[in-house]
Amino acid sequence: MYHKLMMENHLIFTKKVFEQLAERNLSSGQPKVLEYLKEHDGSVQKDIAIACKIEPATVTSLLIRMEKNGLVQRKLNNENRKYLNVFLTEKGEEEVTHVEKAFTTIENTALCNFTDDEKEQFIKYLERVNNNLKRV
Repeated sequence: MYHKLMMENHLIFTKKVFEQLAERNLSSGQPKVLEYLKEHDGSVQKDIAIACKIEPATVTSLLIRMEKNGLVQRKLNNENRKYLNVFLTEKGEEEVTHVEKAFTTIENTALCNFTDDEKEQFIKYLERVNNNLKRV
């Protein structure tokens, strides 16, 4: 039962987020990269891949598309020329605002019948599940 609910929740959440972002022309993976870069602007691609749970080759193709669309800018790292640092552009920062709004809207809908205490406990349970699965 747990696995079915988790997979269904993930699919529904993702679908609802992309419905909210339909006019933004973002592809799968881009919202979480944008959200990550808001807090970690100037990160290297390797760190983005790890944090966003995306394969490095996929991150590379995502960033190429994002750069073409003016969302990010990649610059050679002055200290280690084999690394590219990724920075949000002004347009990318604007898109993050839309992404965060979509995430918040869907989260609020998903948890609308929960008390604040229940929300807090639910998040703690999910964190425990997440940590358990990371150990496997």
